[in-house]
Order: sequence, then C-alpha cells, then structure tokens
Amino acid sequence: MEDKKFVIAVYVDNKSGVLTRVTAMFTRRGFNIDALTVGETERSEYSRITISMSGDDYVKQQLINQLKKLYVVKKVEVLEDEPIKRELMLIKVENKSENRSEIMTAVDVFRASVIDYSPEGMCIEVTGNPSKIDAFVKLMQPFGILEMCRTGIVALDRGTTTLLNK
Repeated sequence: MEDKKFVIAVYVDNKSGVLTRVTAMFTRRGFNIDALTVGETERSEYSRITISMSGDDYVKQQLINQLKKLYVVKKVEVLEDEPIKRELMLIKVENKSENRSEIMTAVDVFRASVIDYSPEGMCIEVTGNPSKIDAFVKLMQPFGILEMCRTGIVALDRGTTTLLNK
C-alpha cells in the first residue's frame, strides 16, 4: 500500500507524564512521527495532542487502536476531509544590506512579521499551512538561514462539530 500523510487529534488527561506515556507507545511500536504538538484545550482537564504522520491504512489503524488502549487517552480521531492546518515558524536570516529589500518583500508577500532586527540578522515569524512554511524556507535559503524552529501542525476539523462531541 502507498504511504499517505494523515493527522490525528488525541484528547488526553491534562496531567504530568501523559505525553511521556503517549510517546513511549510510539517508540515501543516503532511508529515515526512527522510532527507532534500538544497544549491545553478549552477544558482545562484535557490537553490535545495533534500528530502528523505518514503511513498506509494499516499503520494508521494500528496507531489509533494502540492510542485507544492508553487509559490517559479520552478521544482519538483522524482528521479527514482537509482539516484546517496551521504551523508557526521562527526563522533567523542574515541581514546583509544587499539582500534586505528582497527579504522584506518576501516578508510582506507571505504576510510574515519581523520580530527582531539587528545589523547582523533578523528573526521572522511565519504562520500558515505547512506548504507555505516550506516555500518560505526555500525562498530564504539563498540569503543565509542562521537558525529556525517550527512548531509542527495544529489542526481542527471544519464546521461546528468538536472532537469531544463526535
């Protein structure tokens, strides 16, 4: 079968050690995670883990089955039908006078923000879907990327349904 990318949303207890339990399950089973984000939800007793992975349908089903066995997991859903996906990236690039205007043009086109500026470098914040982030990185490479940090994907289904109410 062909590998596909998929996004899984997992509601878990908002307690210390829960993320360790979930990631240990990935390690024991040999699953590879492309991106993982976690944060408190609209209900303080839960955290939401968003996992981006690649694999075939068998891998996806195995992952879901294993997650559901963990007592700290309250709900697991594959986000289908093109969920709303966003990612945040901070990227530090060299600030050479001959490149400054081109970098600022790219910042404007990508609706990014310069959040730190010095004579040697500038730090830019970019948010958007992962392909937008990838395109911005590719555009900045010739200018000299000094450092970058990406959050990983956060995602929600479209419409008014919520994960806990499905």
